Amino acid sequence: MDLILLFAGLSGALAVGAGAFGAHGASGAAVEWLKTGGQYQLIHAVAALAAVQAGARGPAILFLAGGAIFAGTLYLMALGLPRWLGAITPIGGAALIAGWLWLAWIAARR
Repeated sequence: MDLILLFAGLSGALAVGAGAFGAHGASGAAVEWLKTGGQYQLIHAVAALAAVQAGARGPAILFLAGGAIFAGTLYLMALGLPRWLGAITPIGGAALIAGWLWLAWIAARR
């Protein structure tokens, strides 16, 4: 079993669910947190699939981990957990940026 494919599928499903909850069941700031988290997580689930297909497993892992941290902290705040979790969100964003830079580096070396 390829864990990257498994986690990319789960990540995509969670992103769609978060977006739907944001559109139909949330209110206030939670709507934007769910929307933003869902968009970033879904984009990076697809990016992970493309990266792994190109043989770039490292960037794919960073896309999934970064997406989970970035979106996950936003989802938790939307569900009412403390807003200090927002201080962790940029760690996920940094992992996403690192994944893109690593992917570009791989492409440049080829």
